[in-house]
Amino acid sequence: MKFKKWNIHTPAEQDVVHLREAGYPYLLSTVLAARGITTAEAAAEFLDRERSLTLSPMQMRDMDKAVARIQRAIADGETIAVFGDYDVDGITSTVLVRDYLKSCGAKCLRYIPRRIEDGYGLSKEAIQALRDQGATLMITVDCGITGGEEVDFANSLGLDVVVTDHHECKETLPDAVAVVDPHRPDCPYPFKHLAGVGVALKLVLALGGENREDALFARYCTLAAIGTVADVMRMEGENRTIVSCGLEALPHTDFVGVHALLREVGLLGKPISSIQVGFALAPRINAAGRMGEADLAADLLETDDPARAEELAKQLCDLNRERQAVEQAICADATAKIGKLRAEERSALVLFSEDWHQGVVGIVASRLSEKYSCPSFMIHLKDGVGKGSCRSYGGLNLIAALESCADLLDGFGGHELAAGFTIPERNIDAFRARMNRYVRCASGGSLPVSSLDLDAAIACPGELTLEQVEDLGRLEPYGAGNPRPSFALLGATLDAVQPVGQGRHLKIRLSKGTSRFEAIFFSVMAEECGLCAGTRVDAAFYLQANTFRGNTTLQLQLIDLRPSLTPSRHEAADLTLLHRLLEGGAVTCQETVRLRPSRDQFASCWRALEGRLRHGKAEVDALPYLRTLAARVGGCDGFLRSALALEVFQERGLISMSYHEDQLQLCLNATQGKVNLAECPYLSRLRDHSSEGR
Repeated sequence: MKFKKWNIHTPAEQDVVHLREAGYPYLLSTVLAARGITTAEAAAEFLDRERSLTLSPMQMRDMDKAVARIQRAIADGETIAVFGDYDVDGITSTVLVRDYLKSCGAKCLRYIPRRIEDGYGLSKEAIQALRDQGATLMITVDCGITGGEEVDFANSLGLDVVVTDHHECKETLPDAVAVVDPHRPDCPYPFKHLAGVGVALKLVLALGGENREDALFARYCTLAAIGTVADVMRMEGENRTIVSCGLEALPHTDFVGVHALLREVGLLGKPISSIQVGFALAPRINAAGRMGEADLAADLLETDDPARAEELAKQLCDLNRERQAVEQAICADATAKIGKLRAEERSALVLFSEDWHQGVVGIVASRLSEKYSCPSFMIHLKDGVGKGSCRSYGGLNLIAALESCADLLDGFGGHELAAGFTIPERNIDAFRARMNRYVRCASGGSLPVSSLDLDAAIACPGELTLEQVEDLGRLEPYGAGNPRPSFALLGATLDAVQPVGQGRHLKIRLSKGTSRFEAIFFSVMAEECGLCAGTRVDAAFYLQANTFRGNTTLQLQLIDLRPSLTPSRHEAADLTLLHRLLEGGAVTCQETVRLRPSRDQFASCWRALEGRLRHGKAEVDALPYLRTLAARVGGCDGFLRSALALEVFQERGLISMSYHEDQLQLCLNATQGKVNLAECPYLSRLRDHSSEGR
């Protein structure tokens, strides 16, 4: 079980019925209702996709200044440098702006920092190198908003700077010719959630003018879509338009390198969704930056030579495989370190090592935040200085959190969900303590538990069809604020478990009633699953169409799998019978026989309890634990008798027991002398019923 808690939304039945009556299919209606979209009008508005960007880019503060300076540089034949970031957002931004400038006949240099050698953002060395190559204007994309000192240095060299960025601003803006960032406090632009490539796109649309907006948007929406999805921006407003149009145009894009990458990952000629961008295209482009080869990805997107594009696409995929191996090693090491942390150090995970690859710690931080349900701060140490990457969880604003520790840091930047920072090694312990206090205070003092949000439990398994999956596609594109629909199948039977992919994944068969489902559980090995055929389970999953050898079938892509927390009909009947006994109700002779555990069965239960409670207390999933005890007790009535045995142990003072939702809290009590179970009134009642029966 990956997640400690499943938060399963329960949409109101009348809302689902209302949407279905309006013509929306079962699953789509369920998801819409679960997300608060409960009327036909609201559904139509949400599902409608704009075909163009309706907000004028000139509404952004300083856009007029940026356009004027860039157009003068183009007209006067100046050398322009585009300075980007090394992630997908930065790479696509760089390629987009440079492609436009070159189409205008401008001489245009490109600079993307090497992640490890140069670090994040502007640097004086890079600025000097660009000036030495003759640049008189530098445009930053997806970076620069916190580079005040570096912009001052550029100014001193006679290199004008236009900053375009989407990250959070500091109190003082860089002294640039123009600073274009929707997060500027004085920027009136109404949509604040553009990616860096979204701002770059807006710059190009402004440079082209209103008459060329449609043509330029058609050319560049593919790059903008890739960068927006990769940077996990909120999928609403203009982002939804950019990604919707970009995905639709992706198979027909003018960028040869995109076609080569699609071919290399097996997606050429197939419909592309935000899921494929997020899990197939973006990681390969991102791998280049993480492994210090960001220029390789930029070269791929810029080339118009198909043979060169094919070669570069293969290199990107090789780099991604290397990145995956490094990531797995760091994850394993980080997990071991987490196991040694004290409870008060688990509200925010602050981990460091000299052995970790600096370019990969950010993606590991994302994995840890998801797994442990808390913000993660991963620090690569070298020569007494730590370079950290952090990822948020639960809506924590990382910029505000880092600001609270600013006196311990040499610097930081980014946005509320993902950020980077530099810290002296000597300050890490103090940073960990303070950040944990900050997060506990921000979260109301509660300890984090790993949790999974699901749209709904499937009440009608027979209605899960390929057609329903296709209808769900109307919710695309997915992203922050509009996640991929996820569901739960409660009380299913695990029919078969088979390792696939050299043992790295699991192929699973599930059933509920007369419905049968094929499922895939990625990155989970058989020993991690811990469940065997015949087990009653709850499954959390996405729905997808799986095509194999020309045959397309429905497949569940599992997110999590756990022993079922919902009782079967037999278990529910057993629990009802037990409660009747405990409350003094009538019990038949036949029920008396079924209820009463033998001496050996009591002993088996007690040994199992002692083993589980060797440290004094435990919290377990109630029904799965009863099933485990039942297996120890044996017999067709093992579940019923195990449940009664626990009640007897509690009544006799041997244990303390309490239920909280699906959880059972157990504690061994200190006792003196022998305890006579036979004196328990529940067992006396059973003996009385048995005597009456004779």
